Amino acid sequence: MNDQPNRPPRKSSGKPGKSGKPYRRPQKDPVRFLAFEALRAVDERDAYANLVLPPLLRKAREKQEGFDARDAALATELVYGTLRRQGTYDAIVAACIDRPLREVDPPVLDVLNMGVHQLLGTRIPTHAAVSASVELARVVLGDGRAKFVNAVLRKVSQDDLDGWVQKVAPPYDEDPEDHLAVVHSHPRWVVSALWDALGGGRAGIEDLLEADNERPEVTLVARPGRVTAEELLDSVGEDSALPGRWSPYAVRLSEGGEPGSLEAVREGRAGVQDEGSQLVALALANAPIEGPDEKWLDGCAGPGGKAAMLAGLAAGRGAALLAAEKQPHRARLVAQTLAGNPGPYEVIAADGTRPPWRPGTFDRVLMDVPCTGLGALRRRPEARWRRRPQDLEGFAPLQRGLLRTALESVRVGGVVGYATCSPHPAETRAVVDDVLKQVGGAELIDARPLLENVPALGDGPDVQLWPHLHGTDAMYLALIRRTA
Repeated sequence: MNDQPNRPPRKSSGKPGKSGKPYRRPQKDPVRFLAFEALRAVDERDAYANLVLPPLLRKAREKQEGFDARDAALATELVYGTLRRQGTYDAIVAACIDRPLREVDPPVLDVLNMGVHQLLGTRIPTHAAVSASVELARVVLGDGRAKFVNAVLRKVSQDDLDGWVQKVAPPYDEDPEDHLAVVHSHPRWVVSALWDALGGGRAGIEDLLEADNERPEVTLVARPGRVTAEELLDSVGEDSALPGRWSPYAVRLSEGGEPGSLEAVREGRAGVQDEGSQLVALALANAPIEGPDEKWLDGCAGPGGKAAMLAGLAAGRGAALLAAEKQPHRARLVAQTLAGNPGPYEVIAADGTRPPWRPGTFDRVLMDVPCTGLGALRRRPEARWRRRPQDLEGFAPLQRGLLRTALESVRVGGVVGYATCSPHPAETRAVVDDVLKQVGGAELIDARPLLENVPALGDGPDVQLWPHLHGTDAMYLALIRRTA
């Protein structure tokens, strides 16, 4: 949106205010008001921005004449930029006020952080960033708190982002983790966990944290048996898309590409899916097994992306997929995603820890287990502020239970894929090691050769993908063969 739009002249009431000047009604900026609505939904309802923002933008386009692609792009940048940099901006705001940050009302802090992002994280001119933020504050907070917003943002505007970071971040030599937490806007415990998982020195963890704060590409999957990547590329156009880096089914949209405008996406022949998720499904599908290859299981199938890919690959070999999802509403999403798949499949609502199928039924099993989601912070930046270290303990029993079920469900000679969108060791190798010690009759197989041409996969036999190394979410995969 143009930050100095041509708007009707502002009208005053003609009545003098306390300053003696005529009172002027605040003017509602539709873009910034929409962004504020999204931020409040994230905070108040634990909503995810990627689910809240699209319907808000769609409603704005339908109801507001002149709300165009530039307006949508600015609203999106304000929401995601504010969420990604929340930790850094909180520290800067805290340095500009005379009270503890916790005493600032959350709606006020949302307006402030969105204003700080405009000042320090965009090219919006200083005067426009301050005045637009104060006007928003007048609309949503009232004139009194708008004055507070004005005072704080004028202090913030006295320096740039690098200057502020030098002031508010502790020196790296004194506290490396806290320094990185403030500079790269991650909770300290997340920095520590990611650093442990990644290993190595300062350069690697800084690259990873920076990658978490970059806007991710929109990646499509050409669903096997329904459309090819080449056909999808042709339909998008060479100027608007590129082939995937690693997956033969991936197509990467250029910045600003709108998946919903593509016929193949609307028809379900293609979908939005990170390449890391595609690689996990492909690796399981291509893992060598002994004996028949007729029955496949996706044991945690919601919302259906991996299931759709597996269903297409299974159909190409004459195999059938059972997609199970505990939550009925998510099972319905899986069914919608798989609708139109050429091969045999079934979708059921079932608890993967208490399965309705008999042991040893399947030749291939995927368990993409619920987790903290620390591997997808690029796409869901609010998750970093929502998660707590104790969440790891909450997921642990479920993850182990689901992996045990997977190993019971696969026949001897078959393969299980344990996957999670988290690189935290407590959700990856620790789970696999513990369960393998308990169940016996199973062994890890090397997953790296199945991710063909993908570099930097570590020592194996399991695989950890990284945003800064592979341009994917930080997906983890262990492949396990049942031996007895």
